[in-house]
Amino acid sequence: MRTLIYFLAISLFIFSCSSTTKTITTNNTKLPEEAVIIANDSLEYEITIIDLGFKLYLNTIAKPANYYSQKYYETKNQFYVTRWNIRAQNPLRYDDSIYENIIDYDFNTDYGLDVNYKLYNYFKFVEYKYHQVF
Repeated sequence: MRTLIYFLAISLFIFSCSSTTKTITTNNTKLPEEAVIIANDSLEYEITIIDLGFKLYLNTIAKPANYYSQKYYETKNQFYVTRWNIRAQNPLRYDDSIYENIIDYDFNTDYGLDVNYKLYNYFKFVEYKYHQVF
């Protein structure tokens, strides 16, 4: 009888320890950040930026769109696009995970303030995030 009581006591102890263990399942997979789409419907022009953190940068660090004029953004974008395309065409010299695609930016086309603003801020974001100097 004494053996049975010890057996029950040990069984209860093991059972009670295992029953208090909580299994918490968390979904740590991050949903991809919403892509930022730079588009001008009238020109049928669109750039999709999927780089994580750009939307947050655009909403928190970047200056408002009307801080600079459209002409300012266009002038800066001409410089940045030229430098970007040179780097995109030289994957052995520059990190091809950053400069994946060539940007087709026509300097004579009026893309509007929104497109130029977001494109300019993407270049600023690349400088900020990847410590690139154009």
